[in-house]
Amino acid sequence: MENTKKALSSIPLLKTKAGPRDVDLWPQRLKEEYQSLIQYVQNNKAADNDWFRLESNKEGTKWFGKCWVFQNQLKYEFDIEFDIPVTFPATAPEIALPELDGKTAKMYRGGKICLSDHFKPLWARNVPKFGISHALALGLGPWLAVEIPELIQKGVVKYKEKEDN
Repeated sequence: MENTKKALSSIPLLKTKAGPRDVDLWPQRLKEEYQSLIQYVQNNKAADNDWFRLESNKEGTKWFGKCWVFQNQLKYEFDIEFDIPVTFPATAPEIALPELDGKTAKMYRGGKICLSDHFKPLWARNVPKFGISHALALGLGPWLAVEIPELIQKGVVKYKEKEDN
């Protein structure tokens, strides 16, 4: 929890309350999102905690990339994707790991991770200050830390390079 608070405090907060439909303000919000993500990635690298790569389409409405977890000195990598909701930033993006769809109860159809009852009220209290970086730090990061080791232990997730041999 302390590590999460420390990581969170170093992620820049956003100012512009705009979603993809806000033609005039969306470019400013998108610029803030990128600045926040760049700072978050730099912070993670400095703390030797680099765990995702992310990019978006030109409009900044569809995001995709990779995230990974190290378990027993092995790197488990997963595709990540999400769309920015039309009601963003009032609504957090629903982050999906499609290849894990149906492999855990803590997931919705399409591989969308189940964010706890604690995340949604926290997001709502912090509109428009929270953005994509915050969704990753408070949503995906903790989800991966809890779910992936359990899925590995159950044999549901297997180390990919071993299968190639």
